[in-house]
Amino acid sequence: MSDTIEKLSAPDCLVALMVAISASDEEIRTPELLTIERIVNHYPAFAEYDQGRIRDVSQRVFELFLDEDGLDTLFQIVRDNLPARLFETAYALACDVAASDGKLGEAELQLLEEIRYELTIDRLAAAAIERSARARHATL
Repeated sequence: MSDTIEKLSAPDCLVALMVAISASDEEIRTPELLTIERIVNHYPAFAEYDQGRIRDVSQRVFELFLDEDGLDTLFQIVRDNLPARLFETAYALACDVAASDGKLGEAELQLLEEIRYELTIDRLAAAAIERSARARHATL
C-alpha cells in the first residue's frame, strides 16, 4: 500500500468515499461525477481543497478496489484520517452521490450499509440523511 493513500487529508477521505460509492456498481455515471464536482466546488469542507487531488484519490480508490481487502483498507484509512465529527458528513456526501443518478442498485445500497457500519452512523441519523438525499435528488 502506498504512503500517499495512507496519508489522505480529511477532504481526500470525503472524496474517496464519494468515488467509492460511485464506482461500487462498476459504472461511474455522469450525474455522479457532476455531483462530486459540485460538492467539491461548493461545500465548506472543501474550501481549501486542491481539486487536482480528485484524480489521484480516485486512482487510489480504484487500485484498492482491485485488492481483495481493499475496501477494508479504505475504511481503515478513512477512520484514521477523517475526524469523527465528519463521519456523518461523509455518509451524507456518499448518499448524495448514490442518489444523484436516480438509481440505487444493490451494490450501492450494500456499500452505504457498510459505510454506516464502519463509521458508526446512528440508525436514526442515517435514516434522516438518506431521506434528505432522496428529497434533494427527486425528479418531477
